[in-house]
Amino acid sequence: MKIILGLAGEIASGKGVMAKYLTGKYGASSHRFSAVLRSILDRLHMGHSRENMQKLSTALRQSFGEDTLAKVISEDVKKDKSEIIAIDGVRRLDDIKYLRQLPEFKLVFIEADIRKRYKRIIRRRENPDDKNKTFEEFKKDHQRETEAQIKNLKNYADILIDNNGSLEELHKQVDRIIISKS
Repeated sequence: MKIILGLAGEIASGKGVMAKYLTGKYGASSHRFSAVLRSILDRLHMGHSRENMQKLSTALRQSFGEDTLAKVISEDVKKDKSEIIAIDGVRRLDDIKYLRQLPEFKLVFIEADIRKRYKRIIRRRENPDDKNKTFEEFKKDHQRETEAQIKNLKNYADILIDNNGSLEELHKQVDRIIISKS
C-alpha cells in the first residue's frame, strides 16, 4: 500500500526534518516544491535566496497557473515507485486540490511556535540569507505572498503534528502516522 504525505507548515516548522526522518527510517522518497525552484535558479545562475525563490514561484504561477508546481510534483510522484513518499512544502489550497487527486495522498500540517522556528532557521542556514536574519525580518517573511496561505492549510489537514517538543517527540508522531497507514 502506498502512503503519500504532503507536508505543510510555516517556515522552519519541521517539514524537512520530517521528510528526512521518513527517508532515513522508512526508505521513503522525498519531493520538494522548492527543488523545482532551486533547479530553475541554478539554470539561471542565480542564488537560492528566499526572495529569489518567492519571486520565481510567483512568476511561474502567474504565467502558468496557481497549480503549476503542484502539477510538476504530482507527475513526479506518479512515476515514483516508493511505498512511502513525502512531499515537502505544500503551500497553497491549489496545491492540495491537485494533490488530492492522488488517492493515497494525506495532508500533514506541522505546527511550531514562531520563536522556535526562528531559532531553527538561523541554526540550519538552508538559504544564504537565513544566517543573518533578524526576528523582525523573519516575521516579515511570513507576510509574503508565497507564505500567506500556509497557516490556513491547517483547516484542510488530515493529520496535525505539534513540533514544539524534542526531535524524539516528532519522530514518535511520525512513527504513529506510518503505523496507522500501514
